[in-house]
Amino acid sequence: MSPDTFGTTLTKWLFDYVFYYPFFMAYVWMAGGVAHALVFERLRNRRLDPLPLLPELPLVSVVVPCRNEAMAIRDVIEQLMRTRYPNYEVIAVNDGSTDDTGAILDSLALSYPALRVVHHATNQGKAVALNTAALLAKGEYILGIDGDALVDPDAIGWMLRHLLQSDNVGAVTGNPRIRTRTTLIGRMQVGEFSATIGLIKRSQHLFGRLFTVSGVLAMFRRKALLDTEFWSPDVMTEDIDVSWKLQLAGWTIRFEPRALCWILMPETVRGLYQQRQRWAVGGIQTLMRYTGRVLRPTHIKMWPIYIEYLASVVWAYAMFLVLALAIVRPWLPPDWQFVGFLPEWHGMLLGITCMLQMFVSLWIDRHYDKRLLRYFLWTIWYPLAFWMINMFTTVLAIPITLLRRPGKRALWESPERGAVPSPGASND
Repeated sequence: MSPDTFGTTLTKWLFDYVFYYPFFMAYVWMAGGVAHALVFERLRNRRLDPLPLLPELPLVSVVVPCRNEAMAIRDVIEQLMRTRYPNYEVIAVNDGSTDDTGAILDSLALSYPALRVVHHATNQGKAVALNTAALLAKGEYILGIDGDALVDPDAIGWMLRHLLQSDNVGAVTGNPRIRTRTTLIGRMQVGEFSATIGLIKRSQHLFGRLFTVSGVLAMFRRKALLDTEFWSPDVMTEDIDVSWKLQLAGWTIRFEPRALCWILMPETVRGLYQQRQRWAVGGIQTLMRYTGRVLRPTHIKMWPIYIEYLASVVWAYAMFLVLALAIVRPWLPPDWQFVGFLPEWHGMLLGITCMLQMFVSLWIDRHYDKRLLRYFLWTIWYPLAFWMINMFTTVLAIPITLLRRPGKRALWESPERGAVPSPGASND
């Protein structure tokens, strides 16, 4: 192949992959999301009481790892105490907080007998905090939530239903919704959580394997956690890691869209970038750690999840290379002039597809989030903002992971989030 032919072929392949991968997957997610809604979600029964559907009411242990959550933790605990499920306990772990989190938790424990508080003298990491609480938990079913999550009063009932229906279900993930909606970044994330998290989880649920539970709201069977040695303390995203461990050990994971919680998310570019960099590194860590096991024929059901994630990593590098070639375009040979910034009809079609995906996802989730469709127009900026951030964080994730010392404990820093809205405003 001559150099001129190579340049033309390379640029064409890059452009085709950058365009066709998100274009094709958007329709896969939309088809899967609609199918899941029609088959598994009785949308007309959104307000159905889950408690009469449960054959028994076993003890559920709710574990809340906290680090520097003084602004939100009181609302979180008080909301947990409003749950309609009658048989539960709450274990909050103050993981070396440097603010008033510990003092607030101790004062709340005096008011709520169902609350126990554990203090780590120093920052040990979220996984260690979860493991500490799980070992102290009395229930067979363990619900892990974040220290800023306001859990819907019916969430425990909806999630527990799956675990009681089948002994093979090791975990159930809920449906997190965004509370911080005062800025453009916050409003775009409202659409993102429906379009790229809600639709993907619905589709993967149909396939039988999930890439990850949502660490902010996930219920586990204690036996499954014991089988997989609980959460790994040396990964950046313990929720992705434990999801793969459970499924590789033969357990299944389910998605329950009616199990709602309301969470805080970054509303600055810096905070959003730091969060997505952690997610990207955690995903690459999981990919590298479990590739050998996933590729065994006995784990063929994990192959679609593995291949899709690997394809997304390749897409990030392809997109990065296209942008790099576009920048140096004036100095490229004539046959490389195919590379440019203007997306032309490809970009227009991809943009329309992205907006259609957003609309379908918001339409499905509107049954769980009041007036959700009014955020549709804000999502027009999603491809430009979030695709670029996710591209750069994924490209950097591989060298960061390779340079990271093996076995190094993953500690967490104080989160950067938007202004804390009142709990009553979370569903507006």
